[in-house]
Amino acid sequence: MTYSSTQNPVEALGNALNLAQEIRQQAEATEQFTSILAQVPQTPETAELLTLLWNEVLSARRSAAFWQQLSDIEKHMTDKLAANHFQLQQNYLRLMQEQ
Repeated sequence: MTYSSTQNPVEALGNALNLAQEIRQQAEATEQFTSILAQVPQTPETAELLTLLWNEVLSARRSAAFWQQLSDIEKHMTDKLAANHFQLQQNYLRLMQEQ
């Protein structure tokens, strides 16, 4: 989805931010943001500030995705460890009953 001149820049920015949530769509989101930036009247300082903020948004989204993946991996490992521990307990109890 690209930004059209008939769309409100605030709505277009909201759409770009929504696109930026998915790492695979960040290139498209940046393209949309660049076209929004070109449409908004601004000074060079404003353009630099908005670009800096946009880059920080993308960085924060990538960081959040990384930590979410790490959390998912940790949960998976914890679940496997708990299952293995339970299995070891069952094996130990069975061994004790056989003796």
